[in-house]
Amino acid sequence: MPLPAYLSDVNVGVLSSLVLFVVAVALLWVGAEQFVEAAVRLARRFGVSATVVGLTVVAVGTSLPELAVTVEASLAGRSVLAVGNVVGSNIYNIAVVLGIVSLVRLIHIPQRVLHRDVLAVAGATALLLVVLFDGAVSRLEGVVLLAVYAAYVVVLVRYGSAPDHQTPDADPPKRFDTVRLLGGLVVVVVAGQVLVGAAVSLAEFVGVSDYVIGATVVAFGTSTPELAVSIVALNRGRGGVSVGNVLGSNLLNVLVVLGLAAAIQPLSASAAAFDGALWLAGLTALLAIALWSGRRLTRPEGGLLVGSEAVRWLLGFG
Repeated sequence: MPLPAYLSDVNVGVLSSLVLFVVAVALLWVGAEQFVEAAVRLARRFGVSATVVGLTVVAVGTSLPELAVTVEASLAGRSVLAVGNVVGSNIYNIAVVLGIVSLVRLIHIPQRVLHRDVLAVAGATALLLVVLFDGAVSRLEGVVLLAVYAAYVVVLVRYGSAPDHQTPDADPPKRFDTVRLLGGLVVVVVAGQVLVGAAVSLAEFVGVSDYVIGATVVAFGTSTPELAVSIVALNRGRGGVSVGNVLGSNLLNVLVVLGLAAAIQPLSASAAAFDGALWLAGLTALLAIALWSGRRLTRPEGGLLVGSEAVRWLLGFG
């Protein structure tokens, strides 16, 4: 007896991808909650501020999907997808992640973050424009990007350990915090990869081009951990982790993810990638102005950020 039309091989494949997508999103939330709670408690145990955790441990953990996808694309010779993933992820982080969390709750920004981290993100974005201007990212440029991030971390460790007064005290350390930290990280990374695979399958089913997959669907999938971790941190009253996570992830995406991929295999970049970097620079400037004007992100400003993503799609920068 033949299968009904709605159970054809194509439809079953699409249905399985949809199921995997939903399951991966759910696992991302579970893993993110475990990871953030354990990371903040361990940071308090060693006298490290929550914002520093967001800019280092949490940022690295949630950026591992970008790193895996971009390096894999570089090794496979798919430079357009690799560069598109970095540019698209950073746009998504500012426009959607920070936009949504500021719509959920007013975010107050520590003065330290304004003086150091926002300027660092702006500098990294300017550096991205420079390396993409000639349509290629050389191996030397990749090494330079990695060196800049190493210098930034040294500055962070040396000057960034003062506690954030706006961040409430963490719960007392628990016995299995290290296990929860590593377990949560594994769940976030694996779920992110499953989500990307499912999203790419769906995109290919509808005939989306390789660049669009890299700059939109893959960027969305690899940036979902940032959204999950940021919202969980915000709901726990840890605005420093929420904002620090996005700023640290954007820095790491440009300086480490793109830098490592280019150091392994020189990359070529399309004109669309440079256009996307210009859009990212505009978003970064908008974010800096919003933060410097009142040391906070308000709901109207969050709505403006989210709306900018809709405009980007309408203008065809996807």
